[in-house]
Amino acid sequence: MKADTVAVVLSEQTWVLTGAAGRIACSLRAGLAGRVARLRLVDTASVQAEHQGEEVATADIRDQRAMVSALAGAHGVLHLAGIADEADFHDLVDVNIVGSHHVLEAARRNGVERVVYASTNHVTGFYPTSTVVGPTMAPRPDGFYAVSKLAGEALARLYADKFALSVASVRIASFLERPLDERHLSTWLSPADCLAAFLAAMTAPDLTYAAFYAVSRNTRRWWDLSAGHALGFEPHDDAEHYATDVRPGESTVPDASQGGDYTSAAYTLDRQR
Repeated sequence: MKADTVAVVLSEQTWVLTGAAGRIACSLRAGLAGRVARLRLVDTASVQAEHQGEEVATADIRDQRAMVSALAGAHGVLHLAGIADEADFHDLVDVNIVGSHHVLEAARRNGVERVVYASTNHVTGFYPTSTVVGPTMAPRPDGFYAVSKLAGEALARLYADKFALSVASVRIASFLERPLDERHLSTWLSPADCLAAFLAAMTAPDLTYAAFYAVSRNTRRWWDLSAGHALGFEPHDDAEHYATDVRPGESTVPDASQGGDYTSAAYTLDRQR
């Protein structure tokens, strides 16, 4: 889809952003300002409308009725709400799985055209760094957080296949202003490329369901970009420009797992009740 066509489409639409107080959501808000006619900010935390076209709705994704109300009249949803790190399994189920079901069900009930689901690169975290991974390969989650995101992807695929909802699952890489350690030389996602990934997911034509890795065009990246290319995602930044400034990391070990610290048993067990 051409840039001018994208601008026209979004400029006539209302989108809902769940988890609007979060770090990635705040970056996207700035990038979407002036592109989307109305951006409804949904969170349990206090959020202030700061950009053109923003409006605020306080709602919890664990509350089905609240989500149905929050999504009323929307053309699309950017679903970023949830627990964004390893946590107690039961909390992850309650928020990331049940909550995501509520968002998808609210989208179905409201006739929303598209949902963009924020997933994670950790759904394949146990693949070795020597392997280039694509979204059609078997999942190898590196923790309960990744399992909860995989469940969200499965729900998204179900709603696409059974209820004709258009869905893109965005497997977000290491979102940072700049890479900080050696792992980030492979996993970095710059703010500009993050915005580009979500815009592609929002506007790709003829989308039924797709999953792709949102990662910058890093020389050392571990993930195949072709699924994103098919949707119009063309990242430009490369972490290699910062290679002399980052901290050493586990990725220097031959065939280390892509998930890094997430793959250790302690990382998960220390967070269980």
